[in-house]
Amino acid sequence: MTEPYEGFQGRVGRTVAGSDPWWPPRAEPPAGAPNVLVILIDDLGYSDLGCYGSEIRTPNVDALAARGVSYTNFHVTPMCSPTRSALLTGLNSHRAGVGHVAHSDPGFPGYAMELTEHAATAAEIYRDAGWATFMAGKWHLAKDSDLNAAGAQHSWPCQRGFERFYGILDGFTNLHHPHRLMSDNQVVEVDRYPDGYYLTDDLTDRCLSWWKELRASHPRKPWFTYLAHPACHAPLHAKLEDIERYRGAYEAGWDEVRARRFARQQELGIVTDGTEPAPRNTEEGDDVRPWDELADHEKALFARHMEVYAGMVDGLDQSIGRLLDGLAEMGELDNTIVVFMSDNGASREGEEAGTSGYFVHLLGQPDVAADLPRLELLGGPQTMPHYPRGWAMASNTPFRLYKINTHAGGHSVPFVLSWPDHLDARGELRRQYAHVVDLLPTLLDLTGVEAPSERHGRPLIPMAGSSFAATLTDPGHPSTRTEQVYEMAGHRGYYRDGWEVVTRHRPLTPIEDAEWQLYDLSTDPTELRDLAAEHPEKVAELAAAWEAAAHAEQIYPLDEGSNLKFVQRPERSLVFGEPVTIYPGTPTLERWRSLELINMRDFTVTASVDVADGDRGWLVAHGDQGGGYGLYVEKGELWWLHNDGKGIVRRLAGGPVGTGVVELAAVVTAPGGFTWDVTLTVGGESRGSDTGYRMLFPMSPFEGIDIGLDRRSPVSWEIYRADGPFPFTGSLHHVHYEPGEPAPDSAWRWKDMLKEMGAKFE
Repeated sequence: MTEPYEGFQGRVGRTVAGSDPWWPPRAEPPAGAPNVLVILIDDLGYSDLGCYGSEIRTPNVDALAARGVSYTNFHVTPMCSPTRSALLTGLNSHRAGVGHVAHSDPGFPGYAMELTEHAATAAEIYRDAGWATFMAGKWHLAKDSDLNAAGAQHSWPCQRGFERFYGILDGFTNLHHPHRLMSDNQVVEVDRYPDGYYLTDDLTDRCLSWWKELRASHPRKPWFTYLAHPACHAPLHAKLEDIERYRGAYEAGWDEVRARRFARQQELGIVTDGTEPAPRNTEEGDDVRPWDELADHEKALFARHMEVYAGMVDGLDQSIGRLLDGLAEMGELDNTIVVFMSDNGASREGEEAGTSGYFVHLLGQPDVAADLPRLELLGGPQTMPHYPRGWAMASNTPFRLYKINTHAGGHSVPFVLSWPDHLDARGELRRQYAHVVDLLPTLLDLTGVEAPSERHGRPLIPMAGSSFAATLTDPGHPSTRTEQVYEMAGHRGYYRDGWEVVTRHRPLTPIEDAEWQLYDLSTDPTELRDLAAEHPEKVAELAAAWEAAAHAEQIYPLDEGSNLKFVQRPERSLVFGEPVTIYPGTPTLERWRSLELINMRDFTVTASVDVADGDRGWLVAHGDQGGGYGLYVEKGELWWLHNDGKGIVRRLAGGPVGTGVVELAAVVTAPGGFTWDVTLTVGGESRGSDTGYRMLFPMSPFEGIDIGLDRRSPVSWEIYRADGPFPFTGSLHHVHYEPGEPAPDSAWRWKDMLKEMGAKFE
C-alpha cells in the first residue's frame, strides 16, 4: 500500500501558501523536434511512381523525392500484415506475431495474427516520448475474430499507442462505400455515403484536421502520424475523372509498358548499368501471356483494368499533395520527416484474366465474357475489380514474380524519405540494402528518441532492425543491414552480403534444400542466373543461416499448402457460429460474425414482422455489390435476392405476405459444389424454391448483416438507386439466424484430411 504523499517531492504544510508545490514531470520532446509522417501504400509496385519509372502522374511524390532521397534497394515482407508489424515494432514479422495475413489463427506464436505484448510499437514509443500519435487507414494487425463488438481489443490501434485512429481494422474495403469505418474504438454509423465519397480523400481530410487541431491547441508539440492507405489494394476503385485521364493509355499492353518503364528506370538511374530486366514471368501458375497473343476483347478489358489502377495511383498522389500543401501552409513541411513506401510488391490476385468481382473470384477462374459487359463500371461502386497479373508483372519492373513470393518482385518497393530542415540531399538515390525492420530504429535515431528495453515493467524483445540514418547523408556509407530472412506461405529466402538464396515453393510438395536457388545480387539484382549448381557451398551456408533464423524468429511451422491454417481455430471461435437473434436498432453485425453464420453451411434466416397493407422494404440484407443476399417485401410479396458479386442478380418470389404478425423465412441448404438451394416460407408454409445459387465465400459477403434496411454498399444497385437503404416500413420485431450443418465439401469437414495431407510434407 502506498503511503499518503509518497513520491511527492514538494513540501506540504497546513496551507497552500505555506507549502511548496511539485508537479510530476511529463515527457518533453527536444526543442525543435520534428513531426514524423509515414505514408504506407498497399500493393503499390516498385515501378508505379513517376520517380521510379512510371507513366502514371505522380508529381507530388516525385516532388517529395526531389526534396529528399529515394532508395533503390529497399525491402519489406512479401505481404501486407507482416510488413505492418515489422514497420511498427522493428521486429521481424514472425517474431512480432504476424507471419501471415491476419485472416487466420492457426495456433502458433509466429502466426498469432496480433502484435506481441513483448514489443513496443512506434506509436507507444513516440507517445511515451511526448509526441502526439495519429493513425489513419488500414490496421490489419488483429485477429479477424477480434474485430467485432465482443472481440478483445488489445491489438487494436488505440490500445497499441495511437491516441486517435480513423480507418478500417480489416485488410481492405470498398473505397466508395467502406464497409466498417472506425473512429478510435467506435464504429462510424453510416447508412448511406454521400455521392462522390472516396475513402482516400476522407483519410486525407482526417489527418489534416488532426494536425490543425493539435497546432491550435499547442504551438510546438510534434506528432507521429501513420497513414496506411487501403489503396492500391483490391477492389481497385478510383474516381471517374482520374480513371478517364488514362483512357487509351494502356492499349499497347503490359509488355510494351514494362519495356518503357525499364527504359525510364535506366534514364533515372533507378537501375544500374548492366542490369537486365527479368523476362516475362513464365513459371506455371505465375505465367503471363504475351500481350500480342490476346484476343481483342481481352485487350480491351485488360487495358481498362489498368486505366482504373492508374487512376487510383493518381488519386493517391493528389491526396499526398494536399497533405504536403497543408503542412506547408502551417509552416511545418520542412521540419516534418516524410516517409513514403509500399507494403509489398504488386499483387497477382486478379490472376490470369483479372476480375470484376474480387470478393468471389477465388471460387474459380474469372470469366472474361461475364466481365466485358461491366467494362465501363470498373473502378466504380458497382464492381470490385482487380487487374490481371500481367499488370502486376509490369508494376514490379524490373523484378520477377509478385506479392507473396520471396523473389525480388514480392518485397522490393519504392522508398522515399524527405526532411528538408536536416537532410541536405535533394533528389539523390541510395543503393544500400535496407529493410522495413530498419525503419523504426532509423526514425528513432533521427528524432533522438531512445528505443526502450522495457515498458511498464515488462522486458521487450530487442529490435531486429538497425538505423540506416548514416546512409541518408552519405551515399558511400556501407549498408547497415547485411543479412535478412524471408518467409511467406512456404516461400523462403535469405540475404547475406549481396548473396541470396530463395525458393518458390509449390504447395503440397516437399519443403527441402533442393528448392534453393542462388543469386549474386551484386551483379544480378533481377535474379536471372541461378548459381546454385556452381556454388553448392554458398547454398549450404545460406540455407543453414535461414534455418537458424527460422528458429530464432519463430518462423516454424511452415505452410505446406494444405490450407489447414485457415480452418485450425481455437475452440473459443466456435461461438461465432452459434445462432443469433438481431433486434431493431442493432448496428451492422460485423463481417466475421456474420460470415460464420453462413460460411459453407446450411442456414435459416427468419424475420418476425407485423405487416400492414403497403408496407415494403428490406427485412435483412447481408453483403454488398461484391456479393450478398437478402429478404425484402415489395407490393405485398416476399422476395429473396441474391447477388453473385459478378453482376448476376437473381430473385425468388415467396408470394403474398398478408397482414398482421407473421414469420417470413429463407431456408438455405448447401448441397455441395459451392452452391445453395433456397426455399421461402411465409408463416411456416413453403411458398417458393430454387436451386443453384452461387455460394458466397471466402470474403463475400463483405458487408455484415443489417436488419430493417441495407446500409452503405447495397446488395441490389437497382433498389439502392430507387430507394436508397430501403428501410422496412412495417414493424420488424427481430431477425433470427440459425446456422446448420456444413456442406459436404466444406473445408471444416476436411480438417482431419487436411492435417493428414499436410503431415506428409513434414
